[in-house]
Order: sequence, then structure tokens, then C-alpha cells
Amino acid sequence: MNAANNNLPDISADNGQVNCETKSFLTRTMGQLKHNKILWLMILPGIVWYVIFLYLPVYGIVIAFENYSPFRGLLAGPWVGFKWFIDYCQSIYFFRTLKNTLLLNIFYIIFAFPAPIILALMLNEIKSAKFKKISQTISYMPHFISTVVVVGIFVNFMSPSTGIVNTLLMKIGLKAIPFMTDPAWFRPMYILSGIWQGIGWGSIIYLAALSSIDPGLYEAATVDGASKLRQMWHISLTGIKETIVIMLLLQLGHLFSVGYEKIILMYNPLNYETSDVISSYVYRRGLADGSYSYATAVGLFQAVLSYILLLFVNRLSKRINEVSLW
Repeated sequence: MNAANNNLPDISADNGQVNCETKSFLTRTMGQLKHNKILWLMILPGIVWYVIFLYLPVYGIVIAFENYSPFRGLLAGPWVGFKWFIDYCQSIYFFRTLKNTLLLNIFYIIFAFPAPIILALMLNEIKSAKFKKISQTISYMPHFISTVVVVGIFVNFMSPSTGIVNTLLMKIGLKAIPFMTDPAWFRPMYILSGIWQGIGWGSIIYLAALSSIDPGLYEAATVDGASKLRQMWHISLTGIKETIVIMLLLQLGHLFSVGYEKIILMYNPLNYETSDVISSYVYRRGLADGSYSYATAVGLFQAVLSYILLLFVNRLSKRINEVSLW
């Protein structure tokens, strides 16, 4: 019996080692908190904001699986399982909202995503520091304009009767175009307004990445006779490749989601065919119609698709380019 006991692993020793490691980890963590307490105090408001507005509301997802009513309470409604998900997938709005969301994001990635990169490359080539600062400031300004104002500007500029664009078209003998009501023009207007508003602000991260490239590489390329375009292609773009991939991954993670704020400001019943996306549909069914459970189910469906897509493209990028978010 004693021999058999001698062959058993020393569990108490392992537990003691785990406890020591846990205590050591806690000691190091507390030491870092005390040493960097000012920094932790600075980020504390951000942590509190995320907890209150992003983590605690996750509990409300439960209403996607019940027949929720504000008068009954959060957990008092009858449990319906996946009824609302099935209703959405079988509705006439499923393919329309999914198609519009995907197409709008795909076109946005094709046309709007490269715009800040191109602007950053152009600003990086400006030698005059004063002119460069002025150009950057002008390009940043639209970012700080309210989305309501941006849409208002586009509506006024594109008005069929008094808009400056249609006025110029009629002066050269062309017909006025109903930009804001024609379904075919909704996506170009949305993407153009997004580029105008975000191109300058989006270029900041690429300018920061470009500033870390060794200037000696450009000097060596100039000595070898490389033109500016070749220097941009082989040095600048190569130097910020990882930043571009990371930003592209983040953008692809939102392929199934579009912010509803500008959509609601720009869309109307005449252009629903191309403007109605998942987020605007959730807004109408949830806040306008009061179908809280149905809207929550559609929003959860959208979030799950985005999460799965982000995992896929992150793994694909890690395998191909060895660059990933985690």
C-alpha cells in the first residue's frame, strides 16, 4: 500500500506551485497598478464608459428570444426561441437589406478605403512644411462637421431645382438629375460624402506610419534612378503594408454593418430599393414600429455575421501575410 502511495503524483506540491504563481501574478499586477496609477486614472473614464454602454447592455440580448414588452419587464415575456430570426430570414426585407448592406460596404472599401492612403502618400511628398500643415488642416476639417450638416450640404448641392450641380448641368444643355431620390445615385452619394468627410482624418494613421520609414531608403532609391512613383510603390507602400492590412481587416469586420445615422438622413421611400440596409431596418422596426424583440434579433444576427467574418479574414490574413489583429 505504501509503495502504491509513493507512485501517486504529489498533488499538494502542484497546488502549492499554482498558488505561488497566482500570488506572484497578483503581486506584480498590484505593483503595476500602484506604479502607473496616474495612467490608470486617465483611462478609467473610458473603461467605465465601455462597461456601462457596451458590456452591461449585452444582457438585453435575451429579448431577442422572447416576446418582449416594456410593461412586462426584461425577463417576463413568453419565450419564443428563434422565432424572430426565422421571421426575418423569411421576410421580403431579408435579401434586400443584406444585399444593400454588402454592396454599400464593398463599394466603400473599393473606392473610399484607398483614398486616405493616396492622400497620405501625396502629403508625404510635400517638401514645404508650412504648405503641408495647411493642406493637412484643410483635409481634416470635414471630419469635425456634423453628419447632419454634411448631408444637408449634399442635399442643397444636389437639389434638382436649385442645386449648384444640376444648375451647371442644365447650363451645358443636360437634364437635371434627382440625385437624392433616384435609387441608382444613392450609393455614389453616400460614398462620395464619406470620402469627403473622412479622407483627411483617415490619412493620419498612414502619415504616422510613413514617418517611421528610414529616409535613407529614399536617398538610395534616388541614387539608383528610381522615380517618385517607384519610390511610393516599393518603399512607401511596402513600409506601411502592415498598417494597411490591419485597417483593412477592421473595415472587413464591418462588412455586414453600416451606421444608420447617415443612412436615415439620406434615404427616403423613393430610394429604399438601394438605401435600406440592416441597421436602418432595425431602427424602423425597433423604434418606429415598437417591435423590440424582432429588431434585437435582427441586430444580433448582424453582429454574429460580422464576428464570424472578422475571425475568418483575420485567420486568412495571418496565413497569407503573417499580419493579423491577434
